[in-house]
Amino acid sequence: MPLEGMLSSALLASDSELAQILQAVDEISKTLKSGAPDEQTLRIAHHPAVWCAIKQTLLDRELRHLALTDDLTCVYNRRGFFAAATQLLKLARRNAQRLLLFFCDVNNLKKINDSFGHREGDLTLIRAADALEQTFRDSDILARIGGDEFTVLAVEASGQSQGIILRRLEKYLKMSSASEKRYELSLSVGVARFDPKRAVSLGELMSQANQAIYEQISSRSSSCLSKPRTGTTRSGPENIAVLEGA
Repeated sequence: MPLEGMLSSALLASDSELAQILQAVDEISKTLKSGAPDEQTLRIAHHPAVWCAIKQTLLDRELRHLALTDDLTCVYNRRGFFAAATQLLKLARRNAQRLLLFFCDVNNLKKINDSFGHREGDLTLIRAADALEQTFRDSDILARIGGDEFTVLAVEASGQSQGIILRRLEKYLKMSSASEKRYELSLSVGVARFDPKRAVSLGELMSQANQAIYEQISSRSSSCLSKPRTGTTRSGPENIAVLEGA
């Protein structure tokens, strides 16, 4: 199911009124185009309350959309992520589908803010979001859930394996920061796998990926790029990576 479909499902109760109104407007429009509208249809079509209701419902829908979107990067915020990711987890359990959750921290954001100002810090977040958007598919769920934190929930497929995704992310990080010579754009990335045979909650999955980052940061060497460490455990994340863009 596409991402928009999952969000629509999550907000179905709120959107039912809009669907009914749009269906009624469509019927009125068809009648008017027929060339012989009856008196009742004309009265409804010209009634201010009809268009006020449509305007208010569309406004409410737009406000709900804004409530799910991060206003700086235009990706989903924490609320939007949980709405869509909860639906995707349900589908993954039902269809026995494996998922990958990526928890990403933008490195040295405070230092960038202190050295070059908050406007530059905002641009750094926008560049990071752009690199992530180019890396992942439209059907994957990308969100900014905190100041320097992004998370992505992606379906694991043959052309969407963890290694392929990380290499793609490294490539787009380099492209996003190619024109910036004062500092490097880099992400610390923790990865956790959702196995439908040993399903865990979304909160537990995020906790695993977040813990992976802190373990990697605490043991990070002085090298610019730490290659992913692979290994399977029952309770913890499978892979940790730190990606640097030149």
